[in-house]
Amino acid sequence: MEQFQDFVQANKLRSVRYDVRGPIAEEAARLERAGHRITKLNIGNLAPFGFSAPESIMQDMIRHLPASQGYSESAGIYSARTAVAQYYQDRGMRDAVPEDIYLGNGVAELITITLQALINPLDEILIPAPDYPLWTGLTALYQGVPVHYICDESNHWWPDPEEVESKVTDRTKALVVINPNNPTGAVYPKEILEALVDIARRHNLILMADEIYEKITYDGAEAINMCTLADDVFTITYSGLSKTWRAAGFRSGWCYISGPQYRAKSYLEGLQLMSNLRMCPNVPGQHAIQTALGGYQSIDDLIAPGGRLHEQRQVAYDRLREIEGVQVEQMDGAMYLFPRLDPEIYPIESDEAFVIELLRQQKILVSHGRAFNWIDDQHFRLVTLPAVAELESAIEGISDFLAGYRDAFSAARVL
Repeated sequence: MEQFQDFVQANKLRSVRYDVRGPIAEEAARLERAGHRITKLNIGNLAPFGFSAPESIMQDMIRHLPASQGYSESAGIYSARTAVAQYYQDRGMRDAVPEDIYLGNGVAELITITLQALINPLDEILIPAPDYPLWTGLTALYQGVPVHYICDESNHWWPDPEEVESKVTDRTKALVVINPNNPTGAVYPKEILEALVDIARRHNLILMADEIYEKITYDGAEAINMCTLADDVFTITYSGLSKTWRAAGFRSGWCYISGPQYRAKSYLEGLQLMSNLRMCPNVPGQHAIQTALGGYQSIDDLIAPGGRLHEQRQVAYDRLREIEGVQVEQMDGAMYLFPRLDPEIYPIESDEAFVIELLRQQKILVSHGRAFNWIDDQHFRLVTLPAVAELESAIEGISDFLAGYRDAFSAARVL
């Protein structure tokens, strides 16, 4: 019988990781099929926890469905792009126009096409560690080199501009800034953002500002749009409806191109080509943008003291701090905490194995730190979206698991 060669994945995939939806999530799915209820604290998906998109957005999408059956312009419908341009005009970018805006199937697609239009083999992209892992995964997929600058846990998880600049080489093409940060919840002060802008300015780097959580901040923290500090730096700003407007499934995001576009003519032609190749973003989701950006902003009630996101954040922080050997920095933005487990008490050799064992014993699903390209096995990310009672129950389960872990380690040391 003739022997056929097996079909195998492309070589370029071997360096790509996206562990947030990897083996741990697969184990959770297996347990669910076996009849177990899993408390999912691993992904910032608001809908399962009772957060709904504003009714006005839903109604506007429904109203426009009859006109949403065909393709739109490849960059997106003009009215939505106009609304996004005006959004940045209100923030001081007076020259923003609809032609500066690309709409996408969520920010994820826009990260995809903006990196794909930029990267040649071995080009370097500066990315924070820990990071939202799509940035690292896509850079590797396009045969670029992700170079991670370290966010300092001892200093509120803020990056050190000197350390960032030390990573710049003659192959560096862009500097990625995620603010507010996922997974740490850090919100960067103006002086750090200005220093990062200056690095991009002096080293001729594209500034890529991932600001999807820009409106989700707490207790007076302010997420400053980097484009407002960088009118002389070519900047791509990313945001969308997934988090602030609780509409992740609409896949409705945008990017705003600012700065000296005359210096990026070839790149922008490539970006337009990538936009054309995907035909257009999903049209119904685009019709939600204009309504979302105008009028009353319901996120304000959720992040204010007494609001659900604010109170859940505080409860999660307080309960985690009560656990022996757990250290955690309070988040100033987003919806995540990134606790550290003291290695003298929890000598974890594999954070992925640790999280899988927590899942099997307690039916609680969190994400391990290395999934976010962090440098040790002592961290995990916890989503603070469940209601207070469910969140308290989940953290009690984590506490019980860690108590068993401590006891087992103490017994092993005695032996």
